[in-house]
Amino acid sequence: MNPALCLLSVMLIPLAAAGLALIHQGLGRSRSAAHAMLATLCAVAVSAIVFVMFGFSWAGFAGGGVHSFAAGGVLWDWLGTGPFFARGISFDGSDATGLNNSLVLCIEMFAAGLAAIVPLSAGTDRWRLAPICLASAMLAGILFPIFAHWTWGGGWLTQLGATFGLSGFVDAGGAGTIQVVGGLMALSVAWIAGPRRGKFSDDGMATAIPGHNIVQVMFGCLLALVGWIGLDSAASILFYGAGPLQVAGVVVNAMLSASAGCLAAVVVTRARYKKPDASLGANGWIAGLVAGSAACAMVSPVAALDTGIVAGVLATYMIELFELRLQVDDPGGAISVHAGAGIWGLIAVGLFGHFTDGSRGTHVLAQLIGVAALLGFMLPLIYAGNLLLNRFMPYRVDGDGDWQGMDIRELGAGAYPEFVVHADEFVPR
Repeated sequence: MNPALCLLSVMLIPLAAAGLALIHQGLGRSRSAAHAMLATLCAVAVSAIVFVMFGFSWAGFAGGGVHSFAAGGVLWDWLGTGPFFARGISFDGSDATGLNNSLVLCIEMFAAGLAAIVPLSAGTDRWRLAPICLASAMLAGILFPIFAHWTWGGGWLTQLGATFGLSGFVDAGGAGTIQVVGGLMALSVAWIAGPRRGKFSDDGMATAIPGHNIVQVMFGCLLALVGWIGLDSAASILFYGAGPLQVAGVVVNAMLSASAGCLAAVVVTRARYKKPDASLGANGWIAGLVAGSAACAMVSPVAALDTGIVAGVLATYMIELFELRLQVDDPGGAISVHAGAGIWGLIAVGLFGHFTDGSRGTHVLAQLIGVAALLGFMLPLIYAGNLLLNRFMPYRVDGDGDWQGMDIRELGAGAYPEFVVHADEFVPR
């Protein structure tokens, strides 16, 4: 392993957070822009503190202590165990093991923050700041570490080969560990908070509420690309032993999957609506990054293109499905872009990945088991946790806050004090 290259890649990850922050505040209303950015900072801050204090103990690392139980003649490794407050982790490089574990802590600290940012997009314009902080703490301290241990910490998903004769579950850059977990959190928040006032009419028709700054959204996409390359590279080096040449493949595939996702969304919207949609094009870009992060350099450039194309098309139709058919108000498309494209990316690893062990069928089956664990275990757990938090600290702002905007209601000042902000310009009362 190349620790210097890994650390350099880790240092790029905050740019992914900056990109997502610009995207979800740009796709929301102008009167909630400052709240959206502050919520991002708070989510990242709370996640970092809680993960280092407690979450890293549960996430663990390969070869570390674990909680396990026997069932059906199999020993299930389901959770890490270690000292709280990152005690026992060496930061001085005194031995190779300590150095590796300090890097695991670095990347997973940022990964937990990214997972906490994703649901902010689904709660735009109505999710209060205090519950955001509380939910971020729950995600970083309990929910994220569980699945991170299963995938990156040597848990039962990575042991499917030894346990059942299958191939191990692969999630090279965190498509499931970060993106799907964050996307399922977004779905739970959207369900609990409900739609924005005026989003759906009495007959169930959805009202268009345009984002207030699409230019910032596009700039956020470019920032996210750099951060994603750092995330994918660091995870590939640390958890899958990638070298410098494989990192070059990570860079190429990330660019190709993002490009294919964006162009696919542009083509689909142009064909359907006679003009390309800028916001859906941006969502296609991120969907391509999300889907491609499952395999990173484990697929060919052509496969990365295919993965991105499917992700862009899938995200476009899923956004419409959730809004028009299921009446789920997700202003930034987080559920479709992160959960939907992330699940596709996990399956694509089995379909297109370059593996030397096991058959194609066993790899696909292992990936499907991972997807089933996300939907069958993590989704109910995430929803139940958010439902419980909502009972103690209601997620949704009151009715007046819907019209005043989150900036005035929660912060006492708007993001654009020199401009007139029209609260009901697009939405009927």
